[in-house]
Amino acid sequence: MGYDAVNPVQISAYDMEPCSLKQRFGTSITFWGGVCNTQKTLPFGTPELIRKEVKNNMECLKPGGGFIASSIHNITAEVPPENIVAMFDAVRENRIYT
Repeated sequence: MGYDAVNPVQISAYDMEPCSLKQRFGTSITFWGGVCNTQKTLPFGTPELIRKEVKNNMECLKPGGGFIASSIHNITAEVPPENIVAMFDAVRENRIYT
């Protein structure tokens, strides 16, 4: 289809589970987004839950490259500032490829 990247990786959508996406398509396309569920976890989760989800999703999506760590949409007004900080901190903590 000519795609180089999928944006957004909306992990709450049907059949968009990060580990499955990477396994099925990770050698063919780049994934843009998917660090955190921006509809449920980011606005309503705890900072600790956000860190855990970001770590898990990044562990799925980053092996072998082809991953741009970001949220999928604009961050909406109901998201507590501490949750935004938790998401960015978790991305920074898990950004190193080993």
